[in-house]
Amino acid sequence: MSQSIILVLEDDPLPDLSRLTDRARVITAGESDLAGLLPGADVLLVWDFLSDAVRDAWPAEGPTPAWVHTASAGVDRLMFPGLVDSDTQLTNARGVFDQPIAEYVAGLVLAMAKDFRGTYERQRQHRWQHRETLRVAGTRAVVVGSGPIGRAIARTLGGLGVVTDLVGRTEREGVRGIAALPSLLPQADWVISAAPLTDDTRGMFGKAAFESMPDRARFINVGRGALVVQQELAAALRSGELTGAALDVFESEPLDADDPLWDVPGLFISPHMSGDVVGWREALSEQFCDNFERWAAGKPLFNVVDKRAGYVRG
Repeated sequence: MSQSIILVLEDDPLPDLSRLTDRARVITAGESDLAGLLPGADVLLVWDFLSDAVRDAWPAEGPTPAWVHTASAGVDRLMFPGLVDSDTQLTNARGVFDQPIAEYVAGLVLAMAKDFRGTYERQRQHRWQHRETLRVAGTRAVVVGSGPIGRAIARTLGGLGVVTDLVGRTEREGVRGIAALPSLLPQADWVISAAPLTDDTRGMFGKAAFESMPDRARFINVGRGALVVQQELAAALRSGELTGAALDVFESEPLDADDPLWDVPGLFISPHMSGDVVGWREALSEQFCDNFERWAAGKPLFNVVDKRAGYVRG
């Protein structure tokens, strides 16, 4: 029996697929040679999940991989017609980043409530200035995105005593439907965006949403950059309409060194790192190897994306 061919859209460092040495032939490809190798691949591992190369290289006709796996929770870069309309199965890295991102969000909430930035600045100035900070317990958070990441955020904030409303596309037990969001935002101390990027969610946090939040509110985005209209967030912070915000994801990455966002008052900027803890690449490799063994055995894959919806259901 011939070995399956796994094509890896490379990034540095490469995944550890040594577990599969006897069962698969692994070929790496850069963006420039991806198109020539795609038709001969059984499986495509999108290790460089920030690349748009798959969209550009996908064959217009002829053979395509039977399975594409992206080493990320978000799949918006792969939601192009050629892949969506094909018989190719698409899976993602759901489950790897949930708790790390939840901890990162909790850290941001604590940092903003306790004014750690102000404390560090006064230390840098050798200035002793006693202040009072906010109590986190009893505040209210609205978490938009009811997938595993959103649920992990809600659980972690709940451990700090934060009262959390979890918002998803449809209402179900423990989840408010998206129609409830306008009534929830005016009550929120924290609004956390962790939704997938779809046609329905693109730009959902803009001027109208920020105007409906109380001026004490703080906004955090760990979902996708395009969920937020960045210029309108900046305007809300500059005007005092919001007290603070944190962005870990952006419409265009990396953020240009001269982008005005760097200097917006009250804004924390981090370079798309909320889920990247020590060992995250190893966890992604193990997850792919586990799923490949299911695929090779003819078993159903886990984390199968509903390509019409743009996320894993259930």
